[in-house]
Amino acid sequence: MPADRTYGLGKARRQRRSRWPYLVFVAVLATVAMSVATQRVAFLYGFQPALGTPLVRAFEVSWYLPWKIFDWQEHIADRHGHIQKSLAIAQAVFILPQLLVFGLWLGRLRLSEGRDDLHGSARWADETDIQSMGLFGGQGVYVGGWIKAFRGLPALGRSLVGKPASVQLYLRHSGPEHILCFAPTRSGKGVGLILPTLLSWSDSTVVFDIKGENWSLTAGYRKSIGHTVLKFDPSDATGASACFNPLEEIRLETIHAIPDAQNLVGMILDPQGKGLADYWNKAAFAFLGGTLLHALVMVRHKEQRTATLFDLSRTLADAHRGVRELFQEMLDTDHAALLDTIFPDGHQGQDLHAFIASAAREILNKADNELSGVVSTAVANLALYRDPVVARNIGHSDFRLADLMHHEKPVSLYLVISPADIDRLRPLIRIVVNLLLSRGTARMDFGEKSEGVAPKHRLLLLLDEFTALGRLDSIERAIAYMAGYGIKGYFIVQDIVQLSAVYGKDNGLMANCHIRVAYAPNTIETAQVLSAMTGKTTVVEKRTSLSGSRSGSLKNASVSVSETARPLLTEDECMRLPGPQKDAAGKVVAPGDMLLFCAGRPPIYGRQILYFLDPVFSRRAGIKPPQLSDSLNREIAMPPVDKPEHDTAAAEPDKDKGYESYLERM
Repeated sequence: MPADRTYGLGKARRQRRSRWPYLVFVAVLATVAMSVATQRVAFLYGFQPALGTPLVRAFEVSWYLPWKIFDWQEHIADRHGHIQKSLAIAQAVFILPQLLVFGLWLGRLRLSEGRDDLHGSARWADETDIQSMGLFGGQGVYVGGWIKAFRGLPALGRSLVGKPASVQLYLRHSGPEHILCFAPTRSGKGVGLILPTLLSWSDSTVVFDIKGENWSLTAGYRKSIGHTVLKFDPSDATGASACFNPLEEIRLETIHAIPDAQNLVGMILDPQGKGLADYWNKAAFAFLGGTLLHALVMVRHKEQRTATLFDLSRTLADAHRGVRELFQEMLDTDHAALLDTIFPDGHQGQDLHAFIASAAREILNKADNELSGVVSTAVANLALYRDPVVARNIGHSDFRLADLMHHEKPVSLYLVISPADIDRLRPLIRIVVNLLLSRGTARMDFGEKSEGVAPKHRLLLLLDEFTALGRLDSIERAIAYMAGYGIKGYFIVQDIVQLSAVYGKDNGLMANCHIRVAYAPNTIETAQVLSAMTGKTTVVEKRTSLSGSRSGSLKNASVSVSETARPLLTEDECMRLPGPQKDAAGKVVAPGDMLLFCAGRPPIYGRQILYFLDPVFSRRAGIKPPQLSDSLNREIAMPPVDKPEHDTAAAEPDKDKGYESYLERM
């Protein structure tokens, strides 16, 4: 952009230009014009001595002073008219260049005052733009593809050697910024974004895996490159799933025990993410935290293990005693003494006991009907954890959430859930994600002695069908700062309507996602947003009007040209964005088009990538996943897992550009 222009419709900066250059130009032009006239007269008179003494003689020619012609005009009888004709020529030499310069100046003035982007300056990103975005770096997550078309001599050269005139380049983002994708169901998001990312991302990841397809196609590869692969499927009855007990994330021996318990209780009582709106939930929140801590202390003291949500549910719905007996036990138990025996180095026993006892006293002060309603509210939200299969899968922890970023090896955690169980198991998955963000964004020490505090691995939080988990306030809050803790979010939703229905129209997700990817939308609301995001451009509108008699020929025609604004991509063009081609069975066989928006940069009109067209991705996806999930709990002996087939290319995921290099070799 020129230095004297500001972005958009900013006014040009007016600068005072010096007139000296023009005055010098006029003086030089006058000297040249007089010299031409003088030398022409001297030549026509044969350089006679009567013309006077020349200034200098060079190149066998006598050179006179430029203004000598005016002296000759007064003293020489110009019978042949040579002097008058030479003066006319001099005038032409003096005037015509000035007219030319004046015309050029007027033209430049008109161009400088006009704006070819008056109504909008939106345009599609070119290769230079994409390069400056860092999307050609060959590292990070996959966000799409872009077609590079060769023209002119390069295209001719490629055709001579049998190569195509265009090649698809992969777009990858490795920065800490988050990504939001709008992709309707069956639009190719799995084969174009999720699987390529999981088959190349080298750090830790957490994947929300509906149906378990991502585990089947990527866990084998990720294990082959040294990752610990964990599959947490709460409804798995075969024993192949890893186990995770959310209560083990409560730091019972520290000052964090009470806030940890309250945060977990808030998640239990708000399984849909709609907040604690009514009195019963708020009253249940007041006592359930104390009950949870009481269960943790008693089970640890009696059974030397960590209590589970099943234990908490059984404690509140004990067939052998009433709830008032439970709350009286909470009031009478010396939790401080028990904690001293469990954690000899701890110093939080009195505070913990005071919290538990006050919760018990508050609930005991309620009338029987009110007490029954409050307890019933809590018990109803714990019903899921009385399922024997779920209870077994949350009976202990094969991993801790801190392991995801601080274990010696990268960890890949797949949260697997079947579509039929989404509504039933949503509360448990929400607890896992909320705890993950709570632990991952804990306070960090940035001092000189903070070695080992910073995470060893970045964490990719890849949530497909993100809104199926309901409103996660923790993500909406943490998205503004979790990148600073090494957590990169990759959120995939079907459309803007679905996102707004869960998080509201004015949500923080759109504002805090640096990159937004869009496939062909199915709703006009999404198309409207995408069209507005592409911006407006200036186009030339040409109109022709004809006049004349109806019966006779049209005698007059006038053409008017004007500039107007239009969206770079209109709403209907967004709706008609070419999607992936499918065969009769509904399987994707060819990629469709896509849009990609990077904050502060021109939009990219791209092309989807398909992992199965890439030989490297296909080979990696062919590695069989382990039959059983790994475990990071050294106290639990896990059966041996079949060692996956070794993939030479998989060991060095970023040295082979896959389909790009494959196309280049064609």
